[in-house]
Amino acid sequence: MRDQAETLRLKMMRRQGELGRAIAVVSGKGGVGKSNFTMNFAITLAQKGKKVAIVDMDIGMGNINILIGKNASYSLKDYLEGNKLLDEVIFEGPQELRYISGGSGMTSVLDWSEIMFERLIHAFEQLQKNYDYILFDMGAGATNWSLDVLTSIDEIIVISTAEPTSITDAYSMMKYIHVRDSEKQFYILCNRAFSKEEGIETNERLKLTMKRFLDKDVTILGSLPEDPVVRKAVREQVPFSLAHPDALISKTLQLIVVRFMEYRAEEIHAHDQTTKKFLTKLRSIFSKGRD
Repeated sequence: MRDQAETLRLKMMRRQGELGRAIAVVSGKGGVGKSNFTMNFAITLAQKGKKVAIVDMDIGMGNINILIGKNASYSLKDYLEGNKLLDEVIFEGPQELRYISGGSGMTSVLDWSEIMFERLIHAFEQLQKNYDYILFDMGAGATNWSLDVLTSIDEIIVISTAEPTSITDAYSMMKYIHVRDSEKQFYILCNRAFSKEEGIETNERLKLTMKRFLDKDVTILGSLPEDPVVRKAVREQVPFSLAHPDALISKTLQLIVVRFMEYRAEEIHAHDQTTKKFLTKLRSIFSKGRD
């Protein structure tokens, strides 16, 4: 297996600019609007001409397709088990973005067969080749296998609310990931803020806590306001950025997406991309204990 791994690792050694960006969206706890953010963030990127794919990694409880009123006939699980081709589990969403449903039945990565593992790597490789942005909507909280995935992904967007428990859990999530990879790039966003001041205070609190206890700098993306159009859009199964483009939350999200894209452009311009690529990291991490 080591020979196989080395062959594929060498295959993935290419310039950073040729591969799409792998981005995980996480939260320390459920109920903060993570999946809703992911979908509308992806739509807004797509509206700016980017090719975007969402991979729903909330295994067994994924709801990405529900947010857009779609039924996903097949899932990532069907592909990994060899029942469907990758193209057959990729579905079209709004603004020509694509998504893969998480399905159910996946428990421990270490229990997967070698074939399933190779299919997972192949899927992520194809997504990075074909899309500008791949958003991984992770399940709330941390498990061993989700932390392995998160360790291999280039950038992490952490969603919190102003609730003390949400802030604490968001910090804990970043700490878990930071312990495994201190070079990880974190972006923080306060969702459902009741005022601009509340959003600023929440983000600053998280930023200062990360700096004080982990000596880690994080990037503030901004905050999204509590807006009644969100609940209405969820009930209607139409993303708020499409159903209510003139709402405050939609306009604010537009600014956040532009800011995120600018941060990436600045980072790529400022640094020589010599770190391991997403797939190289993923293969290295998941191969431990399998050889």
